[in-house]
Amino acid sequence: MEVSSKSTVVPYERGNGHYMTNEQLQEFSQKLAEWKQQLMEEVDRTVGHMKDDATNFPDPNDRATQEEEFSLELRTRDRERKLIKKINEAQKRIDDDEYGYCETCGIEIGVKRLTARPTAELCIDCKTLEEIRERQTA
Repeated sequence: MEVSSKSTVVPYERGNGHYMTNEQLQEFSQKLAEWKQQLMEEVDRTVGHMKDDATNFPDPNDRATQEEEFSLELRTRDRERKLIKKINEAQKRIDDDEYGYCETCGIEIGVKRLTARPTAELCIDCKTLEEIRERQTA
């Protein structure tokens, strides 16, 4: 028997159907929509809070404390804004029947991973490799 010195990599091919049921996809869609709604409500609360609490304190220490609180709140909202963008992308993947598949290698991400992180775009192996590369270049 002859063994070839070059191995051929066979790309992952999806089956005809999605590995998740329509009910599971609907459940993830609903979970994402609820998460997005909660984040949007937080944004509204922050805007109201900043308008109501914006006071020009005569004491510089009080002013600095308030500015630091606002800064921290705005950084949190910026992270949430980025998360809303990821939620929108995940919802689009559900609509396009691409949800649950790794964007790098194409294999199934897995229901357990998606339950823990519904916006996941990479399988655990590709995510681990990405994190290793990030640490090496940092």
